[in-house]
Amino acid sequence: MSTTSAVTTAGTTRRHTALPKAQILIEALPWLTRHHGKTVVIKFGGNAMVDEELKAAFAQDVVFLRHAGLRPVVVHGGGPQISAALDRHGIVSEFRAGLRVTTDDAMDVVRMVLAGQVQRELVGLLNQHGAFAVGLTGEDAHTITATRHRPRIDGEPVDIGRVGEITAIDTGALEALLADGRIPVVSSIARSQDDGHVYNVNADTAAAALAAALGAETLMVLTDVEGLYEDWPRSDEVISRLTATQLERLLPELSSGMVPKMEGCLHAVRNGVHTARVLDGRVQHSILLEIFTDEGIGTMVVPDEHERAWS
Repeated sequence: MSTTSAVTTAGTTRRHTALPKAQILIEALPWLTRHHGKTVVIKFGGNAMVDEELKAAFAQDVVFLRHAGLRPVVVHGGGPQISAALDRHGIVSEFRAGLRVTTDDAMDVVRMVLAGQVQRELVGLLNQHGAFAVGLTGEDAHTITATRHRPRIDGEPVDIGRVGEITAIDTGALEALLADGRIPVVSSIARSQDDGHVYNVNADTAAAALAAALGAETLMVLTDVEGLYEDWPRSDEVISRLTATQLERLLPELSSGMVPKMEGCLHAVRNGVHTARVLDGRVQHSILLEIFTDEGIGTMVVPDEHERAWS
């Protein structure tokens, strides 16, 4: 074979090898166009928070969104890390009505873990790719204000300590960071409106409230299941899409772990967010697969009027 033929063959091989990459980019084009300039709120949780490879992939996804022209906001809790820290401090973890009972001593640990450990690690992972991420808690600039939450058990209100129910959102600090091209990373802690205390707020609920207040295009909730199952545990078929009304009918049948996630999705789409999605955070790059491919993964919730527009 002549040198010219060998060079031509090698060049053709390279072009053929690269073609699937080009096709992937072309498939993403309409989604890039649709989401450009839009705010996306992502609730970071589940195994994605504790597996090193998944954490790294999550950080890559979020930075990719920013480079692709979206405005990502990350909201996180830290259940496993909080439980481990409480154990180290000799504080027993107790749950009532599906929520962690948070004493004054426990709240000190919660605050330390969320703002001083989980947030710092996540900000560091994001900033490996550039000077993007800025950490803050709901306390900062009155971003999240709350009052004491008293859930009902058997019809009676119960005291679960320093657990907050969101009463107000101020997006000023977040909007300023987004306008500056930054990626806000928000810890789900809030300052009380009436007693001056700091409260632990459910991160799913906080992410949904922030998404609604920011007028986000999408709320994405990472979890440890594939999505919302059609008939669990009798079937592992995932519901790919449902309306707000359909979700509302399903809520009483859901497992306790899925309730705050799906209630958050319902709140979001009924308060101006175009879509809310529950994704399997155990899948690397699940965020990109959901936003930038035709297939998508997980379960998407849409407003009722949005469904009528599609029909």
